[in-house]
Amino acid sequence: MGKIVSGMGKGTFFMSQDFYKAQFQEKVHFTPFEGTLNLKIDSKSIDSMKTIPKNKFGLIHGEGKFGDVKFIKATINNEIYGALVFPAKSEHNEDVLEFITDKNLRKLFKFQDGDEVTVILG
Repeated sequence: MGKIVSGMGKGTFFMSQDFYKAQFQEKVHFTPFEGTLNLKIDSKSIDSMKTIPKNKFGLIHGEGKFGDVKFIKATINNEIYGALVFPAKSEHNEDVLEFITDKNLRKLFKFQDGDEVTVILG
């Protein structure tokens, strides 16, 4: 379970980079919307995330000053396919996850800060 929170506005810039978009298209089979949906999670969920085996994560390679991004495929509310991304240079605390998909979820589902969603990995 995660609660939608506003981000720092940096996801749009990073997700607009062609080399990131091309690798996500190849590895998760969609071109990401240029932005992320940020989800605040509780301490129990943080602990659960730490138990995921490293081999379950994929890797997107950065270029130049842009760092690598680990990812794991995920679904929100049993219907929205995407991935949780973990940028090497993230400024988020460990209690904020970033979800990507090919759509602007705030507009499509009218998500607002404070709305709760269910995240399923895999």
